[in-house]
Amino acid sequence: MIINGARILVEELIRQGVDKVFGYPGGAVLDIYDELYKCSDRIEHIIGAHEQGAAHAADGYARVTGKAGVVIATSGPGATNLVTGIANAYLDSVPMVAITGNVAESMLGKDSFQEVDIVGITLPIVKHSYIARDVNELENIISEAFMLAQSGRKGPVLIDIPKSTQKAVCEYKGSVDIKERKLKNNVDLTEAIEAIKASKRPYIYCGGGAISAEIEEEILELSKKIEAPIGLSMMGLTAVPGSYDLNLGMTGMHGRLASIIAQAEADLLIGIGVRFSDRATGNVDEYRKNCKIIQIDIDDVEFGKNIPDIVELHGDAKEIVRNLIDSLPQMEHKEWCDKLLKQKAIDDTPRKPNGFVPRNIIRAINDYVEDETVIATDVGQHQMWTMQHYRFEKPRTLLTSGGLGTMGYGLGAAIGGCVANDNKRTVLFTGDGSFGMNLNELSTAVSQKLPILILLFNNNTLGMVRQWQKMFYEERFSETTLNRKTNYVDLAKAFGAEGESVSSMEELNSVLERGLPEDGPFLLECLIDIDELVLPMIPAGGSYKDLVVD
Repeated sequence: MIINGARILVEELIRQGVDKVFGYPGGAVLDIYDELYKCSDRIEHIIGAHEQGAAHAADGYARVTGKAGVVIATSGPGATNLVTGIANAYLDSVPMVAITGNVAESMLGKDSFQEVDIVGITLPIVKHSYIARDVNELENIISEAFMLAQSGRKGPVLIDIPKSTQKAVCEYKGSVDIKERKLKNNVDLTEAIEAIKASKRPYIYCGGGAISAEIEEEILELSKKIEAPIGLSMMGLTAVPGSYDLNLGMTGMHGRLASIIAQAEADLLIGIGVRFSDRATGNVDEYRKNCKIIQIDIDDVEFGKNIPDIVELHGDAKEIVRNLIDSLPQMEHKEWCDKLLKQKAIDDTPRKPNGFVPRNIIRAINDYVEDETVIATDVGQHQMWTMQHYRFEKPRTLLTSGGLGTMGYGLGAAIGGCVANDNKRTVLFTGDGSFGMNLNELSTAVSQKLPILILLFNNNTLGMVRQWQKMFYEERFSETTLNRKTNYVDLAKAFGAEGESVSSMEELNSVLERGLPEDGPFLLECLIDIDELVLPMIPAGGSYKDLVVD
């Protein structure tokens, strides 16, 4: 059929299985939005309050569904407002297709109104980018973009479509199917198998790549086969149920103590889909001093990037781990595991059983919602408290900004996650600092009637920055005490939501017992002490020897 470029885009999105897109209209994408209007019975568009929020919504949608999220923005400021969202997806390996409009091809390079080189701007933060100058190539470009975003190490792809391409017409075949080049998994497991057999204190360390590879069952089977405890990066937290006894929780700078001890004392570390970032390792020499490291990853760029002298297993993690399981005997490391389980029990013991403190607040919410509930966070102390104390049971139920550490990520992501989960109850843990970044997306949550519980930790400060100032800058609290006069409950009501402020566990439980609205967001402000810290903590560049526990 002969149709214009804008219609080709919409038809190809539908053919790729996209039923929801996020975005914000503008002059350079009017033709695209006109076609979205005509096809609204087949594809739903959700408008955000800001392009950054829409990008984070597409990111959250992708993390929950496992397929590429789509965001659309106009040229110029619309496109540049996507940059943080694209960078966030890139650093966390989230599949996303970002579509921008641009001025007509004849106007490119002339500083035309709302013209910007978005391809050049985003070049370091995408897997690939296109500028679709020829309408005859558009169908191929879109098909290839989705293949790239969703294959290998997943990530964002940008398609910039000039207005002239949107208007031009050509034949749409609707049959282009660009296949992923599969890795040849002829991986020699000999060295890895011998290392595992020789190990007395094995430790499995899983990251976001384990969730992308959908190997939750294989990880549990490997742990049971070799009787090894599991530690998780922040991005990998939902790879293993929180109820599994050998799941020691998050490791790294603000990890659980049992998990930190396990890594420090292990003689073998099996890293699955992790990149060994600085926040996870601290001092690299100390990190690797006592153990041999096996690294399993689909991206060979990660081998040796942060940790040298490893056993490299390059390929599909699911297949590699399955082959390891089949090649290994049943093993026992009872003394090793018993020691760590004792520490895990200590970690789980509340220091203030009845206090209105983050651990108790988070556990109360944890007990209130279902295991399938999608949990989003912003970035800061509340994020680390959530990682330490929330017990995730199901994969793809955590939306958080890991690599980029984006304050303001949470509300947009919660919207995308809620939509992806059939508009079921969703929870956002945020802080007064992060929430202020993109609270305008409350209007989106209200207009979409999304039942998002926004649990706002209000400690009147940029808590994580203050914590560093307290510990490393002799308590010079420069610009971290906020002293804002914002009434967050009234603010929520102004947007059309409901809300309440609480300062005790009794008040919190009373709100939960009354029940939360099912047809819109609810903001629950929790007033906590300004000096609540995230502990334990390994200082930047430090090791287990430098651990701060109180």
